[in-house]
Amino acid sequence: MKRWMIAALLIALPASAQAMSVAQFLAKANALKAKGFLAIGSPDIKLLRAEVQSVADAYRADLTAARKAGRTPHSCPPPKGKATLGAKEVMAEFNAIPPAKRGMSVKTAFYAMMMKRYPCR
Repeated sequence: MKRWMIAALLIALPASAQAMSVAQFLAKANALKAKGFLAIGSPDIKLLRAEVQSVADAYRADLTAARKAGRTPHSCPPPKGKATLGAKEVMAEFNAIPPAKRGMSVKTAFYAMMMKRYPCR
């Protein structure tokens, strides 16, 4: 009985509670791209947007926490809303990751991208 309850709990966890890999992200994004206009109703669009939003929110929170603690932040992007980073740039950065390394989480890839684009000087 306990195993059944644990399995049900794991299935019920929201997708954002589970780290998505870059490979999974790109597979879903490329599948949506292949569908073209028909992808509009796909729940994967919301899933991918939520994943990036969740990672971006965590990233900003980490920067704020580092600054409040008097530490140098991970990277130094422009203020929220001022960065010129769109979906095309994120996809280009993720696609530039060698296939053998795409098992890393979207969060890890996003942080690396931000450090590369906005180093603290």
